Parts: sequence; structure tokens; C-alpha cells
Amino acid sequence: MLDRWTMPLAQGPLNRLAAGLARRRIRPDQVTLWAFLIGMLALPLLILEWYLPALVVILLNRLGDGLDGALARMTGQESDAGGFLDIGLDFVFYAAVVLGFALADPQANALAAAFLLFAFIGTGTSFLAFAIMATRHGLERPRFQKKAFYYLHGLTEGTETVLAFVLFCLFPAHFALLATLFAVACLVTTATRLWGGYRTLVALRSPGLE
Repeated sequence: MLDRWTMPLAQGPLNRLAAGLARRRIRPDQVTLWAFLIGMLALPLLILEWYLPALVVILLNRLGDGLDGALARMTGQESDAGGFLDIGLDFVFYAAVVLGFALADPQANALAAAFLLFAFIGTGTSFLAFAIMATRHGLERPRFQKKAFYYLHGLTEGTETVLAFVLFCLFPAHFALLATLFAVACLVTTATRLWGGYRTLVALRSPGLE
């Protein structure tokens, strides 16, 4: 929901950082892999209940997630392979963060973490399923031209996920409540994406459908 505003604001700083990487001949896929490896440090840090260091590596991961795309566009190295790697590693990273909180305090957090992972399955599959169909039908990306995949808007997108992770790390004692609320929001996103995607694809087959 917030990505349409946060993404344009982030492009200027990301482009400046990307220019520095381009001068050093660093490739976008290298940024993607390093961001993923740094982000995965959140798992052991969360298990140890080192929440602020975990927050630092989570934010570094998200910085890298934006930086690889900016670098790819700047250097003309955009590719389906890079987009595939980026989104695949993103979902692994998201799940690892939630798993970290579950393992940090299983008694308090495991049920809420399982609920959130269930909700992530819905947002992830609706995201990717529609991207596949959009590519098949040649649909354009109306707002997120800098994304590798077309996807429908939703209540919970990248910005909301980062904000949720920040809150989890700043208020770990309230993880169960925060994760449950975020999971509900993710389920709303899943429902609206499934309905919106279905209606969009039906309209392509039947142009007269409103």
C-alpha cells in the first residue's frame, strides 16, 4: 500500500549508491547475494535474542534489495535471472526472520509465527501467480515500472513488511500480538489480490465485463 510513495523517494539515494558500485564494477547479482547472506544473519541473532543487531542486518538486507535493482538498471544488466534470484531470496529471508522469532521464544511466539508464515504463503503465491499470468498476457506494470514482476497492489507490500520487522525487533515482547495483526493484514492482501487478479484475467477474456 505504501510502496507507491516510498519507492520514488528511495530512488535518488539508491541511484547515488548504485553509481559508486558501478564504478567499482560490482554486479547486481553480487549485491543480491551479499544482501541475502547479511540478512540471514538475522536468524541466529534473533534466536540469541539480540534484537537490535538483528534489526541492523534486516535493514541492510532491505537496502541491498533496493540497491541491486538500481544498479541493474543503471548498468543495463536487468535480467529475468536477476529478478528471479531477487524475489526467491526475498521470500527465504522473510521466512527466516519469522522463524528466528519463533525459535527465540517458542512458547510465546511459535503459534503467532506459524500464523504469519501461513499468511506469507498467501501473499507470496498470489503475488507470483498473478505475475506469471500478467507476463503471459503482456500486461504492463502501471505503477512499479522498476519492478521485475507485475503484481497487484495490496494492504501489505514491501514497505509494510519492513515496518512490521522493525516493530518486531523494537518490541520483541509483543511479537505475538504484532505478528498476529500483521498476519491478518496479509490475509486481507491475499484475498484482495486473488479477487482483483481473477477479475482482471476474466476481463481480458471477456472485454465487456465491468
